[in-house]
Amino acid sequence: MPNLQPTLIGPRITIRPVSEADWSQMFAAGSDPEVWAVHPASDRYKEAEFRQFFDGALASGSGFSFVDRATGKVIGSSRYHGYDAEKREIEIGWTFLAKAYWGGSYNGEIKRLMLDHAFTFLDTVIFFVGEENRISQRAMEKIGGIRRAALVPREIAGKAHGHVVFEIRKSDWQTATPG
Repeated sequence: MPNLQPTLIGPRITIRPVSEADWSQMFAAGSDPEVWAVHPASDRYKEAEFRQFFDGALASGSGFSFVDRATGKVIGSSRYHGYDAEKREIEIGWTFLAKAYWGGSYNGEIKRLMLDHAFTFLDTVIFFVGEENRISQRAMEKIGGIRRAALVPREIAGKAHGHVVFEIRKSDWQTATPG
């Protein structure tokens, strides 16, 4: 089994395994309603809903905290999910960034670090993005994600929601220079 919870260090971000000690800073980063406004779980900014999200990251064995290297603060989170050795595929998902880090190159740095690691042991990374979440869809396109044809239903917060699936293949990533 590959390491699904490494520590990855970039110029401005450290991606490290999530821990219970991250709760207060991660909740502070995710407690802005705008962070979740276009997400199917749009009430995740509330403490009880965020706690479920956070506990899921801890239990997954593949959850991460994003740490701003300049401040030492937790600014978001992500996970690897659904590793399929036969297909040589994994999902990166459950990703969010504090609003102060939107619109720049932080998302690109985070995805580069996570993709570079994933491509040491597989060939394809997929991303599920809510069909209404145009911001995240554009972000996926910006880093080279290719949209698969069909919408895929996924249950979030007890309801089925349509998701667009993007993929990035190792062979394409090696030649890409995402923003």
